[in-house]
Parts: sequence; structure tokens; C-alpha cells
Amino acid sequence: MKTDLSKVLAVSGQSGLFLYISQARNGAIVEALADKKRSSVSMTSKITSLADISIYTDDEEVKLQQVFLNMKEVLGDADAPSAKSEPAELKALFEKALPAYDRDRFYVSHMKKVVEWYNALKKYASLDFVNPDEETAEQE
Repeated sequence: MKTDLSKVLAVSGQSGLFLYISQARNGAIVEALADKKRSSVSMTSKITSLADISIYTDDEEVKLQQVFLNMKEVLGDADAPSAKSEPAELKALFEKALPAYDRDRFYVSHMKKVVEWYNALKKYASLDFVNPDEETAEQE
């Protein structure tokens, strides 16, 4: 099954990733990818779809989906380094997966989040992504 990053959410203040289920009166109903437990997230929480996240490079912004695909190419079937890994190990991974990343705006703290999300998607969902262009064509 393909993963639709527009439905995978990061919620500020909560660890892990969530799948968007439905709109609720005061926010959204989400399901944790890890344990499949459903909960309600209020409108006051900062909810970000992974499809909306980009990484700064020297000359453009690269969508997170492309970064994940680059990481998959570099890592093969192996997991990404843990978010608790040494900063040098994380930087080495991004040197290979996204060589032109902006060293002034893409921090180690961001790298930790990206590897955490990569490993969560690999374990609980799929690194085979829905292509937004294909989805639009199917709906027409």
C-alpha cells in the first residue's frame, strides 16, 4: 500500500506520526501510526502534513517526500540512524542523501526529526509514496 504524505501528520507536543482520519468539531481525529490508537487533536495544536514540509538546499527547497526517497536510495533496506545518534553521523547521512542541504538553515535538530519520521514510516507504513500528480489525474 502506498503512503499518502498529505494524510500523515506531525503534531506539535506529541511524539510520533499520525494518520488523518476525519474532521472533528473542534479539530481533527487522528490515528497514531505506531499503535493505531485514535485520538482527537484540537485546533489550537500545530498540525503539519508531511507533504507540506520542505528542506532548504543551497538553491531551492526540496519536498520531504523526495528527501525520504533519496534516503531510501542511500540506506537501502537499513534503518536510518537513530535520532539519538551523534550529529556527525546524521550530517554524514544528509551529505549523501541531500548533498546541497543548506548548512545555515537545516539544523541537526531538524535532521533528528527527519530520521525519526523516516524510521516510523518504514516501520509502520510504507516508503512507497502516492505521487500527488498521479492522484490528481485519477480524480479527473
